[in-house]
Amino acid sequence: MPKQDAKLLQGTLDMLILKALSLGALHGFGVGQRIMQMSAEALRVEEGSLYPALYRIEQQGWITSAWGVSENNQRAKFYRLTRAGRKQLQIEEENWERLATAVFKVMQTT
Repeated sequence: MPKQDAKLLQGTLDMLILKALSLGALHGFGVGQRIMQMSAEALRVEEGSLYPALYRIEQQGWITSAWGVSENNQRAKFYRLTRAGRKQLQIEEENWERLATAVFKVMQTT
């Protein structure tokens, strides 16, 4: 049976991007790849969702970007987490933990 991609709750993409960038700077395609790797290929972020989210997060001041050269020698925009982004990631992780715990409790009710 093929493994189905998990559907993301609205608002979790920002948290996943921040988490991916907490491990180091990446270009946009690399962010999507890292999320897929961290989720054991359960989560796939399409470019049409990823790049607007990167732009939105950068406008919030949670990441910064600079042009560089990718591993395949292409010009690419690299994103890096800011201090404000690290703080936001911590807030998002705490909120996610509360939500996941609450949903788990509901689902265990018989």
